[in-house]
Amino acid sequence: MAPFVIRSLVTPLPGQIAVKHLPTDQFPRIEIKLPLILVKPRRNTIFLASLHGENERAIEAEGKNTQAALQLQDSPYDVVSRDALPRPLSSSQSSSSVSDGSRLRVAYQGVRGAYSESAAEKAYPNCEAVPCEQFDAAFEAVERWLVDRAVLPIENSLGGSIHRNYDLLLRHRLHIVGEVKYAVRHCLLADHGVKVEDLKRVLSHPQALAQCEHTLTSLGLVREAVDDTAGAAKHVALHKLKDTGAVASSVAAKIYGLNILAEDIQDDCDNVTRFLMLAREPIIPGTDRPFKTSIVFSLEEGPGVLFKALAVFALRQINLTKIESRPLRNQPLRASDDSDNGFPNRYFDYLFYVDFEASMADQNAQNALKHLKEFATFLRVLGSYPVDTSMI
Repeated sequence: MAPFVIRSLVTPLPGQIAVKHLPTDQFPRIEIKLPLILVKPRRNTIFLASLHGENERAIEAEGKNTQAALQLQDSPYDVVSRDALPRPLSSSQSSSSVSDGSRLRVAYQGVRGAYSESAAEKAYPNCEAVPCEQFDAAFEAVERWLVDRAVLPIENSLGGSIHRNYDLLLRHRLHIVGEVKYAVRHCLLADHGVKVEDLKRVLSHPQALAQCEHTLTSLGLVREAVDDTAGAAKHVALHKLKDTGAVASSVAAKIYGLNILAEDIQDDCDNVTRFLMLAREPIIPGTDRPFKTSIVFSLEEGPGVLFKALAVFALRQINLTKIESRPLRNQPLRASDDSDNGFPNRYFDYLFYVDFEASMADQNAQNALKHLKEFATFLRVLGSYPVDTSMI
């Protein structure tokens, strides 16, 4: 089967999948036209990833020509396909092939040779890795059954969190079923016959350029940012540039026929990206190995409320491994009358993403979330999944 690139296209017309061939496209463009259901968030409710096979009741928009699809770009909560409601998997099933014996199709963001492709192949060996132009398209590909899984970056040890994917986790109704940590090793690539002294500029993703700042500065190269590392290598190879190099992986060099002028040019050798494995169905958590649970919640305003929220884990000796705050998109600012000068204070309302080291099969973790629910205005479990203890 020929590879294709998934583009993010959402339309309100139901029940069709159309493939359009455009003159400028190297691969066919896929348009997905499916009926959508808007699921409204409920206050003081835990969304428990269907651990007991129970899903929230969906509220279907009136009329056949519903505008729910248009709300996908605006809603911070759940928009799901009617045919994509989750069914629980066991943790052993989460990494196995699909039932008919064919290979798992796994979406990633970028082009061939991207670090995300290597992470997808580490997470699901022998999978069919499917490139997507944007993170949004990878989420939508899983929801619309074009692929079985998605593997997307969530944080880097040098560059920090990928905020876009935190927002998309809440907007889409997918489940975290695993994590994979991938050691990033940058190489300086160039066309055949080109030497280091011939280079005047270098192309790569902004984070890759920043991670190699010391090396690139010492070589006197002008840095130019592009969408991704493998895309930079592809551009240099396609146009046979003689004064331009690319910062990308050794895999990209092999795919696009470039020479490796220098290896491991990153300033810090401990350059690791953590990826999340996403699926339509959640995992049924176990206690047979180390598990991690990811949640998102919001809180009412008040002194010490965040302290109380985090204390529910400390009181039960549950270790937190990550906390990330994101402004609540539909109501980013709140006014407060508690001001000395008589003018109302305005400040952000936040969502808090937390990872903690415990399985939802553990009664201790369940009690912590019941305690948190007492003062959380919104709480959702994004996934409870095995910890990745390996590294490459």
